Amino acid sequence: MSRPIADYNGRLRVLLDDMRETLIAAGGVGLAAPQVGILRRAVIVMDTSLEDKTPEEQIIELVNPEIVESDGEQTGAEGCLSLPGVWGIVTRPMHVRVRAFDRFGKEFEAEGSGLTARAFCHEIDHLDGHLFTEKAQRILNDEELEKLSEEEKHGEKQG
Repeated sequence: MSRPIADYNGRLRVLLDDMRETLIAAGGVGLAAPQVGILRRAVIVMDTSLEDKTPEEQIIELVNPEIVESDGEQTGAEGCLSLPGVWGIVTRPMHVRVRAFDRFGKEFEAEGSGLTARAFCHEIDHLDGHLFTEKAQRILNDEELEKLSEEEKHGEKQG
């Protein structure tokens, strides 16, 4: 379980900057501090609805995030930067609203649907010590992974 962040200082900003660079380099949708060895409540998530923006402009930084509202349901393939090549079928809310703080300690709310909602839930799970594999109805086999990869190349399926 990650500890809350109390000091909004230069160390936090360096952590968030490093996480931002790591996420962009990895081509992921989200990253939590525990994934980079820091047991603190910080995550960054890509707002996938901003397709016309650069990856840098899509990033939402969340310090001490908590889900305050969720509704609907979506079931789909989910993977994780911490488990390369492992994908599972996971059910998450379709829409999520979170309350968090920015890098300077200012409280705000953010919301997302579809893949962004999935990323919020997935990354906040990391802060609580959980991986998507715990929630997966099943883990995809090699044949299913190959089919998923082909579909993604052709833009047939996201998330």
